Amino acid sequence: MTVLYEDNHIIIVNKTVSEIVQGDKTGDKPLSEIVKEYLKEKYNKPGNVFIGVVHRLDRPTSGIVVFARTSKALPRLNDMFKNKEVKKTYWAVVKNLPKQTEGTLRHYLIRNEKQNKSYAYDREKPDSKLAILHYRLIAHSEKYNLLEIDLETGRHHQIRCQLAKIGCPIKGDLKYGAERSNPDGGISLHARKVSFIHPVSKELIEITAPVPEDNLWKALEKSVE
Repeated sequence: MTVLYEDNHIIIVNKTVSEIVQGDKTGDKPLSEIVKEYLKEKYNKPGNVFIGVVHRLDRPTSGIVVFARTSKALPRLNDMFKNKEVKKTYWAVVKNLPKQTEGTLRHYLIRNEKQNKSYAYDREKPDSKLAILHYRLIAHSEKYNLLEIDLETGRHHQIRCQLAKIGCPIKGDLKYGAERSNPDGGISLHARKVSFIHPVSKELIEITAPVPEDNLWKALEKSVE
């Protein structure tokens, strides 16, 4: 975890692929607790430290996670995420090229709780939810391509599932059809940027998360610039 932004009401961190945002059945220490410990130590706070979880990232995904530091900011941030007032941009590394270098994907997703997996369909089905994302090709290496993705909806495993549906599974994502896993056990999906109006100060907050320390990520990032 690296802190990217911090004020009295908000803290934004760059998550690694091994970290979980909230506690789960693994019993591993969640990012919310790590952030609490960081704040407790930094500000020498006695007693409990408040941290509010306002959104999540899949465990194998890296990048930006926003936490609320006050009970004033938490409900406001929750509403902003719910009302799509927070713009989130992702980077995904894929092997196969999409047919078009940019476009919009619209699918209907059904989540299978037992498998912890979502399935994408071209037409609406019972219990399905509409999923929309916009993508564009921004860089490529000899073997891999870097897509920039803007989410219009926030469904379970949406980017992973929709890219797999068009034949472009994310590198390392065995669950959605990648050929092999990544050495770190993660997938090459990174929450790259976030922008929103601060819920208290009303200033524009724009944060970019550095890509993981990985040669392929670094090379692709370089070719974007």
